[in-house]
Amino acid sequence: MQAVILSAGQGRRLLPLTADRPKCLIDLHGKTLLQWQLDALLAAGVGPITVVTGYAAAAVEALLERHYDSRVVRAQFNPFFQVADNLGSCWIARDAFEGDVLLLNGDTVFETPVVERLLAAPPAPIRLTVDSKAGYDDDDMKVVLDGERLLRIGKHLPVDAVDAESIGLLRFDAAGARRFRQAVELALREPDGLRWWYLSVIDRLADEGVVQTCSIRGLRWGEVDFPRDLEPARAVVADA
Repeated sequence: MQAVILSAGQGRRLLPLTADRPKCLIDLHGKTLLQWQLDALLAAGVGPITVVTGYAAAAVEALLERHYDSRVVRAQFNPFFQVADNLGSCWIARDAFEGDVLLLNGDTVFETPVVERLLAAPPAPIRLTVDSKAGYDDDDMKVVLDGERLLRIGKHLPVDAVDAESIGLLRFDAAGARRFRQAVELALREPDGLRWWYLSVIDRLADEGVVQTCSIRGLRWGEVDFPRDLEPARAVVADA
């Protein structure tokens, strides 16, 4: 099981914390956000892992060289990170979408059991990890479900139709990885393709009935977008 981590962005909503470092290098209890991700994946037996870099790439690469075996964790630079959204990072890492693959956002922190639950879920071409809560805000990546099948995913779905939110972690089998890679290629041919999130492609693939979900309700995770998210994120890893 390979993995791709999308860590090319700066994280401007976290300024001034990200003035001289990307979001993935923010400290959470003595380790960077990226290290917490990598260590959770490696503890679950996932590897090799590709980290897509962009803003302050040299700092990320230096951290990887200090702490990880280059045969297991490697960096891949996205030269288009300033002009493209994360769909561009998926295209840069397209060669990694062979066989079984995990894909995750570079701003999601989680405990190892989250990965283990996703890996233990029944086979599916694409499986999206979701969690549910009492209410959802404008920044949540909301989902609409039919049982475990994904019907829609997006930030602007009607709140009264929302069943859960994506945590930014997906699993592909070989067939699903091929379909995703092909869909990314097609999306980037569109006039506004560079402004797409990769979850926009997942929304399209949901129409084909190939995207299932995996609930991680009861497990700990957090997304780091704003300064207010730091303390909850640190709580996720406090006793790891």
